[in-house]
Amino acid sequence: MISVKKQPQRATIYNMQVIIILAFSFIIGACLGSFLCCQACRFRRKELDQKPLGHRSVCNHCHYKLKWYDNIPIVSWLILKGKCRKCGKIIGLAELLSELGTGITFVMLAFYVLIVGGYQVFLSCTSYLAGPPLPLIIAMGIVLFVLVLSFIFLAIYDGLYGELPSLCLTFSVICAIIMLTLKEWAILSISSFTPELIYKPLLSFLILGGIYLVLYLISKGRWVGDGDWLLGTAIGLTLFEPWLALVALFLANITACLVMYPIVKSKKNHHIHFGPFLVVAFVITLSFSKFFLSMI
Repeated sequence: MISVKKQPQRATIYNMQVIIILAFSFIIGACLGSFLCCQACRFRRKELDQKPLGHRSVCNHCHYKLKWYDNIPIVSWLILKGKCRKCGKIIGLAELLSELGTGITFVMLAFYVLIVGGYQVFLSCTSYLAGPPLPLIIAMGIVLFVLVLSFIFLAIYDGLYGELPSLCLTFSVICAIIMLTLKEWAILSISSFTPELIYKPLLSFLILGGIYLVLYLISKGRWVGDGDWLLGTAIGLTLFEPWLALVALFLANITACLVMYPIVKSKKNHHIHFGPFLVVAFVITLSFSKFFLSMI
């Protein structure tokens, strides 16, 4: 009888812990989303005007220096109804969408790690006891965290300005190569070498990065931008599995069509900013990778 009573209590405590962690993940993600959106705007100004990245946040219209209570993610935007406190000009939806989107992304990644058993799926492990060394797992987690932030920054920048800065793209590709190296090292620490370690990331790259590169070359930049194939390369190498790359490719294209079709239909010669859809597809594919892999 005692054990029967303790089991529901333990389940309740575990559920509360999960809820707290997910809520904390959303708050951290929203804060980082606000920061990344701000840095994207500053990076753009630096590229155009060669101005430094520092200084406090200001209104783009009246240059009012925002107070700390004007910078609370999501809450400040809702209280101010998307307008500047001083001049009343519209701030825009970019900040709110960045904060919400990054918050939801971190919730999904926390769910992926806590509920799905992230690194087990990521490395095709069957048991935590058979996993790679802890320092290697921590290193992979750090690199993945940096990669996600770089992808979100690129999504925000592309959504705002229709460009993917080459410096940030190069950084993302380098991080993806490091992630690929760590992943293969981790797999080799728990199993022997197989040809899959070579052809899987190669196919994943060809599916995402290769297809967009071909489209870019054939259309001479009319169908996709010159940075989309590099972003696709980084995402493909990170996902590692060709099937997951196919899923991400499908999700990116279907969401772009559904969201952008009304805009493209009403405006002629409107170019689709594809970066945000690639990043959204990556987050969904990674978060539900166990489900997608179970389909094959």
